[in-house]
Amino acid sequence: MKRGLLLLLPCILCIVSLVPASFAQDHVQAGVYADYFHLSQTKTNFAGVGARFGFQAYKSVMLEAEMSYDFNQVFTESFSSGGTIVAVQRTNTRVLHGLFGPKVELGHQSFHPFLTVKGGFNHFFLDNRPATVGTAISSIESLRSNDLTGVLYPGGGLEGHVGPVGLRLDVGDEIYFASGAHHNLRVAFGPYIRF
Repeated sequence: MKRGLLLLLPCILCIVSLVPASFAQDHVQAGVYADYFHLSQTKTNFAGVGARFGFQAYKSVMLEAEMSYDFNQVFTESFSSGGTIVAVQRTNTRVLHGLFGPKVELGHQSFHPFLTVKGGFNHFFLDNRPATVGTAISSIESLRSNDLTGVLYPGGGLEGHVGPVGLRLDVGDEIYFASGAHHNLRVAFGPYIRF
């Protein structure tokens, strides 16, 4: 079933791209994106993929929900005691992000800026399995409230569209709260459709 949905997505995108611009609306948006996340505590860069869905709540306000999965970033940790290295361990760290909140569009042209403030969670975890769709889905299914850290994401960006198809760039500070606030750069870029 999951493979069938993945095969159906390109077909839907092709059909939607054939719809005339006059049918394009701004009531609902759905898209996918590639994201970059710089974890400030460990100075580690993550890359991943995500999806978002939004609906119009008011004229220029859209409520959006998004989730992204950052693939493992392997880095080496070492522990030393008195100048002697005691252990070296490879750590397979991954991040799952979930955000929800408003996006305020600053114009209604085909190309316009926007601002957003979202709240949600980050789930940092260690996993040595290969990064596959099944691994990402099992990570979502095994979320527990004690594994999550709260997140505040203020950001902004630019989006442009031709008819129902568009591109969007987001840049913001994904602040997670674990023994204080930790500021992290997050960038997302990808296509969306509107209807």
